[in-house]
Amino acid sequence: MATSIPSIACLGVIGRNNNPLHISIFPSHDPTTNTLTPARTPLQFSLLLSSTLDVFDLRARHHTAGGTGLSGDFGLLHAVDERLAAYGFETNTGVRFIVVVDMRGRRIDASVVGGLGAGGAGATGGDAKSGAAAKAAAAAVGLRDGEMKPVFRAMQTAYIRLLQNPFYEPDEHSPPGGRGGKKITSRRFAADMRRIGEAWTPGVTSL
Repeated sequence: MATSIPSIACLGVIGRNNNPLHISIFPSHDPTTNTLTPARTPLQFSLLLSSTLDVFDLRARHHTAGGTGLSGDFGLLHAVDERLAAYGFETNTGVRFIVVVDMRGRRIDASVVGGLGAGGAGATGGDAKSGAAAKAAAAAVGLRDGEMKPVFRAMQTAYIRLLQNPFYEPDEHSPPGGRGGKKITSRRFAADMRRIGEAWTPGVTSL
């Protein structure tokens, strides 16, 4: 019997002036056709990411007015519907990472999960770790606090690596000056985002 678990539907990187730098879209399981297809069109995901920016600003102002600090992890930003939810993180330079999760985006075989999670004689090393993560994923209902931390940590590591590239021009988007920002075109960064989006499941602690 197959079980539905959360998966990443979209990863977005937004510049400090609210300009999109990168968007990666991942397929989700469609129960009506039993195929993998994106949950939304690229335009719809772009609009969804834009809609979260107001939440970032409102929470930042709220915490500033209250005199309380706000960590980089903003947690749940927006529950779009019964399947999609957006989570956010802001770096100390104002760059924002957004993860859109499809709560039923991936189908796994429950028998495989049970076999991997049994912890028998045949499950050692990486198999045991994979089994523990898969078992936690199958048991997950929604997402617990901290589930997105490994994703944001991996995204931040990839972004820092990009900034260390001497050939990369940092985001210089300036609306008042009429100068538009450039999107991230690095193949390595795109590959990192693809790896993160495909590798994450609930219970994973490192990406």
